[in-house]
Amino acid sequence: MATTPQVEVHPGKLLIGSKWVDASTGATFPTVNPASGETITHLAEAGPADVEAAVRAARAAFEEGPWSQMSASDRGKLLYKIGDLIEKHIDEFAYLETIDNGKPIFESRYVDMPMIADVFRYYAGWATKIHGETIPVSGPFFNYTLREPIGVVAAIVPWNFPLLLASWKIAPALAAGNTVIYKPAQLTSLTALKFGEICQEAGVPEGVVNILTGKGSVVGMGLVQHPGVDKISLTGSTETGKTVMRAGADTLKKITLELGGKSPNIVLDDADLDAAVKGAYNGIFYGKGEVCAAGSRLFVAKKLHDPFMEKLIARTKKLQPADPLHPKTRLGAIVSEGQMKTVMDYIEIGKKEGAQLVAGGERASVGNGKGNFVLPTIFDGVRNDMRLAQEEIFGPVLATIEFTDLDEVIREANKNPYGLAAAVWTRDIRKAHYVAHRLKAGTVWINAYNVYDPAAPFGGYKASGFGRELGMYALDHYTQIKDVWVNLKE
Repeated sequence: MATTPQVEVHPGKLLIGSKWVDASTGATFPTVNPASGETITHLAEAGPADVEAAVRAARAAFEEGPWSQMSASDRGKLLYKIGDLIEKHIDEFAYLETIDNGKPIFESRYVDMPMIADVFRYYAGWATKIHGETIPVSGPFFNYTLREPIGVVAAIVPWNFPLLLASWKIAPALAAGNTVIYKPAQLTSLTALKFGEICQEAGVPEGVVNILTGKGSVVGMGLVQHPGVDKISLTGSTETGKTVMRAGADTLKKITLELGGKSPNIVLDDADLDAAVKGAYNGIFYGKGEVCAAGSRLFVAKKLHDPFMEKLIARTKKLQPADPLHPKTRLGAIVSEGQMKTVMDYIEIGKKEGAQLVAGGERASVGNGKGNFVLPTIFDGVRNDMRLAQEEIFGPVLATIEFTDLDEVIREANKNPYGLAAAVWTRDIRKAHYVAHRLKAGTVWINAYNVYDPAAPFGGYKASGFGRELGMYALDHYTQIKDVWVNLKE
């Protein structure tokens, strides 16, 4: 039974310039609650003409509007106000995120939304600290650099953390003085539209933030190919990232990509057993496993394997999918029927490959029985060369691999196309740093998993993409350097 105050959800429009408008063609699409299979509302389906209008609005705001004249200090105040307003409307945002994505209201309300507010406040502080340098060059010259905004930024966001990942792109882009076109995932656009309302309430000038809902193949690719868009920031699958790179080549787009993962979570034989079990559990089942950095490959030392698995399996079997709006729910609904089918297909692949299914592996019936619920699933006896261990599933499915040698497990952990995140559990500080230095991953946790902060950079190696989000490093991707020479000779 839902205990969170419900929010009236209206049909959604596009935000272009300062106006909420229907799609130019009048087309709409349904957005569905994955926990019930019921249509929540219909949203405007943007087309090429809407992409063109949004680019014009963003370009005008960047080149000619009040945004181009606004001081860095005032931009910072505006970002801080956005953070405050998100916090003010936090229950509404959390409710919309949960009914749209299927994640537990606990995660939406107490994890995602507070961090979103913090991200905007963090970059509010950076707005006045983006600056150039003076350089002691040879000759009678004064040389200095300017760090300038890039221009029009397209933020293309996936469905697993709809507004959180948008904040990682929009906040630094605005802090640096860019304008933004925000393309949410078609499956999860409700919080994007509420965010547009917040921007207007905060006083964001016309055209600075534009929001286009619709198909990625039309809107997303339209933005990638448009010569008026200067920068693409994408979070998505590795295949989508490759497509974006190819499509953006003709206009030499500046691109950052945060892509897939198959992150190794390594438990050494001297680890704190209970802490490591909890870390493995949270590493794969938080967010329904629909997390790019999910610890989906669990490497357990042979000496610790049996007691570790006994505790992990017992804990996992207590985790039951339930109504995402119930405050005690910790495992919600898979985001869509299509994604649920993908998860179930991989479970069958694991069985056929010879892995041992020790927990879950089936759909679950919750509520009206029409939702996309899957039991938390664990496979043991997995080999690292199995598809179960090499391919991203994006669901609550864990592949467990036993090992005996430290260097062997590092090699196996790195023997994967991805390199987004990793973790190691040990009481030996020397081993901890030894492993962390050798793992090919953008983030390595030691005796922890799924820990994030607005100040800490996040991004991948190898097929997990390039560029970094969060922290000061993200600002490099939303600014460009201009070098200025002044002749001081008479």
